[in-house]
Amino acid sequence: MKLNGAQILIKMIKAQGVDTIFGYPGGATIDIYDALEKQDDIRHVLVRHEQAAVHAADGYSRTHDTTGVALVTSGPGATNTITGLASAHSDSIPMVVFTGQVPTALIGNDAFQEVDIMGITRPCTKHNYLVKDPDKLAATIQEAFFIARSGRPGPVLVDLPKNILQAEIEFQMPGETQLRSYKPNYKPNKKQLAKVVSMIKNARKPVIFAGGGVISSGASEQITRLAQMTEIPVTGSLMGLGAFPGSHPLWLGMLGMHGTFRANMSIGTCDLILAAGVRFDDRVTGNIEKFAPHAKIAQIDIDPTSIHKNIEVQCPIVADCKTALEGILQLLEKEDPKNLIKERKAWLDQIEEWKQTTPLKYEQEDKVIKPQFVVEKLYEVTKGEAIISTEVGQNQMWAAQFYHFDRPNHFLTSGGLGVMGFGLPAAIGAKAACPDKTVVDIAGDGSIQMNIQELMTAIESGLDVKIVILNNRFLGMVRQWQEIFYEKVYASTPLENSPDFVKLAEAYGAKGFRCDDPARVQETLALGIDTPGTVIMEFIVDREESVYPMVPAGGALTEMLLV
Repeated sequence: MKLNGAQILIKMIKAQGVDTIFGYPGGATIDIYDALEKQDDIRHVLVRHEQAAVHAADGYSRTHDTTGVALVTSGPGATNTITGLASAHSDSIPMVVFTGQVPTALIGNDAFQEVDIMGITRPCTKHNYLVKDPDKLAATIQEAFFIARSGRPGPVLVDLPKNILQAEIEFQMPGETQLRSYKPNYKPNKKQLAKVVSMIKNARKPVIFAGGGVISSGASEQITRLAQMTEIPVTGSLMGLGAFPGSHPLWLGMLGMHGTFRANMSIGTCDLILAAGVRFDDRVTGNIEKFAPHAKIAQIDIDPTSIHKNIEVQCPIVADCKTALEGILQLLEKEDPKNLIKERKAWLDQIEEWKQTTPLKYEQEDKVIKPQFVVEKLYEVTKGEAIISTEVGQNQMWAAQFYHFDRPNHFLTSGGLGVMGFGLPAAIGAKAACPDKTVVDIAGDGSIQMNIQELMTAIESGLDVKIVILNNRFLGMVRQWQEIFYEKVYASTPLENSPDFVKLAEAYGAKGFRCDDPARVQETLALGIDTPGTVIMEFIVDREESVYPMVPAGGALTEMLLV
């Protein structure tokens, strides 16, 4: 069967189980779009900016058991993907991004819309390819998907010269991908698993620390069973929210800079941390020298470079989280249950005391809406079942603190890179993946404007996402730092002249509602959620409300600012 390169690309993407591509056409990819138009199995979602295509593929991948795909043209189209690629790379999100490129004969000649996207993206992708031989195209595409979703997942970029897309060859489906130099280790060392069981049996104040790796490996059920079997409380990183049920009595809340008091104090006091799928980044450790000073640490991660990277551990386990946790559970099931929960009551009582004396709190007044109140009411209105995406900043932290995630793959946020403008396109990707789910982007009035043009994508594609804007007329998180550490010198953070978001929604063809009365918050949310189509719900909130607790830079987790 003779096919051109563009047709082979579509055929190979389809073979990977992909049913949706997010993209923006251009001269270098026009052959691909011609091939897309002539088939019915793959849906193309036309974004309004290439960065949004990658974030949408990110949201799609996080909520769907298929690798996200973005398609852009050469030159500026390719360079516009960098932020999305860097975010996915930081958060270990599998995706494949296809970029157009000038014909191979023109590469290196400064041709129109030519950039060295290989060199540019090498630091922010798991791997990248420049296809120079049409006979290797199919195998390269299959290999790209294999690398993206195996081991520690991540984004892979495939650069496609125009002449490769136009070349006709005899197509054959490639055989199984075999890479001699790339062999991720999924199986744990059995001696290390036995050591973990011994550490659990001897611990009096243990904590389980769940990260994004638990979610990406599908190990939420295993970590929940482990916690319940051993009565060990669980905390999570920002990326790990939903790995363990947020309404469970053993849930401590999020750990780190804006973590709960009980989570941070537990880490500062515990004698054992069982860490699964986390890399101990600076936002969860605070001052490394003061992190978990009394604890032995066992760390499970499929990426060997993430172990000992920031924190020294006593029991490293290089393996898939789900496989390792299953192994630990099998060993624990052979133990006397009494030995697993020995002397645990005093520890759980201490945690309950921290919970009661220093909970997450705010004071909702009669006249001014508190942003935390909006998130709590959103949780009630959606019954905790919505997929929540966020932008970055205070809106992100309030969502993490006050929306309780009981299941994985329901919280989408740019954790490692912290991208303003992530939430709306990620929500669009999630809605494409889960059309029957309510999908809500919690945003700030600053961050929503980073990719506000994607309202048109949502409307045109029939992906009715809901957008909750916490409008405090500030770049809120930077303002908070200026208040605490810079004597309230609010340099370039006030946003006195933001647009009328209700009129803006209407201009795009969406619905818009505004609320400035605490008594109307719940009804506004219910109206927005129930209204068909894409909806903006703007809440005028307290201008100088801050996110607490807060661990100041250089501080230990136990050295929190509480007010």
